[in-house]
Amino acid sequence: MFRTLYGRLAAVLVALVGALGLICLAGAVFVTRLHLEEIDQRLNRSLAADLVKDKIPMTEGGIDQAALKDIFHMLMVINPRIECYLLDPQGAILAFSAPPGKVVRRSVSLAPVERLLGGSAPLPIRGDDPRGADRRKIFSAAPIQTGGELRGYLYVVLGGEEVDSVARMLAGSYTLRVGLGMLAAVVIFGLLSGLVLFHLLTRRVRRLAAAMDRFQQGGFAEPVELVPPRREPGDEIDRLRAAFEEMAARITEQVAALKRTDALRRELVANVSHDLRTPLASLQGYLETLLLKEDRLPAAERRRYLETAARHSERLGRLVGELFELARLDAEETRPQVEPFPLAELVQDVVQKLRLDAEGGGVRLTCDFRPDLPFVAADIGLVERVLVNLLDNALRHTPNGGQVRVALAPTDGAMEVRVEDSGCGIPPEDLPYIFDRYYRVKTNQRDGKAGAGLGLAIARRIVELHGGTIQAKSAHGAGSTFTFRLPLHRP
Repeated sequence: MFRTLYGRLAAVLVALVGALGLICLAGAVFVTRLHLEEIDQRLNRSLAADLVKDKIPMTEGGIDQAALKDIFHMLMVINPRIECYLLDPQGAILAFSAPPGKVVRRSVSLAPVERLLGGSAPLPIRGDDPRGADRRKIFSAAPIQTGGELRGYLYVVLGGEEVDSVARMLAGSYTLRVGLGMLAAVVIFGLLSGLVLFHLLTRRVRRLAAAMDRFQQGGFAEPVELVPPRREPGDEIDRLRAAFEEMAARITEQVAALKRTDALRRELVANVSHDLRTPLASLQGYLETLLLKEDRLPAAERRRYLETAARHSERLGRLVGELFELARLDAEETRPQVEPFPLAELVQDVVQKLRLDAEGGGVRLTCDFRPDLPFVAADIGLVERVLVNLLDNALRHTPNGGQVRVALAPTDGAMEVRVEDSGCGIPPEDLPYIFDRYYRVKTNQRDGKAGAGLGLAIARRIVELHGGTIQAKSAHGAGSTFTFRLPLHRP
């Protein structure tokens, strides 16, 4: 338990609470003791002076010590909590009320006596205890004078050895032990209750931390499932939990997308390498043949070699151009030059341009729209690129005797463009990825030449730059339909 942050925090909290309780208890005992000593010394401050005034027997030669001992004994009997000592002017003990053999000091320090007699020092003031070599106790003191001459001091210890004996006896009392045990039990119960309460309060946070650990150990690829399910509405922990679930879901999707992109990137290297190497190798082969046999080749064969080399060069240039164009579109260097123009006329021009290629493959290419269509607001050059890419893709996948149709229709404030073909269609497993760059559907093509998989990716990027969307519908073996929308011109 204490390996976790919350376990360590709970242990520290329990230790702090226990230490604080002990400090408070010790402080309370210390302050209470000081307070009682202050009250005791303040109430008995004049006790020594009263005894000097009324009880100390004086003679011509000084103090009658024999009578003084009787008086000390009588005071001890009347008030067992005090002990009286007669001091000379230097602090040496001349007489005392304690039993013989109990006094271990021969003198006491007069500095505390002077502070007490001065009257300005704060109470309590402790002085030397003659019965202990290193003990100090509160006291009362008064000077003894005869004829204006200082003859000594009366030193009265408040709370003598009898009081200490009673205190030690009370310390071993059963009642006191039971009371202290109950107090300790209350403190321990409070600490344990605090620990349990802390455990309950941090339980949901620990579950969330465990879910985060599982999510990290799973490589951020597995969705997070928290039990019990999230409640609505909730407190701050529930909101943190909801934010984590949402973040984990997004990270999972992004990791999956990154893996798919990485797989496509590796496939790109292989595809582009092949697509570039094939025309380059053919181009180099024909050119080297021309160089080696330039004088011996007939004119017709030499021209055929040059035409073949030109086709491969054109194919290579088209592939490099598509790569550059897509990179430029992704970098957002290309901004659509939006202007109003009739989309129907552009469609007719593109269809007319590709009709010869379509007829050569035995495919019928038509367009269908009404004559009074409104203008669209778009970049005419980029839209032409979209139409050429979609029609070229449709013609390559439509067999001899098939049909490709372009239809225009205004709908919901936009112009909808549909390119339909009667070709081989797109397998359902490939349909979600056909607009991804370098993704090539494994289907038969009319000319037997596979493209680099860039045409549809370029078309989607151009449509997105115009704020539109492009989608495809297809059934394998029953043709495909590509649809995109362009905004209408609003004067």
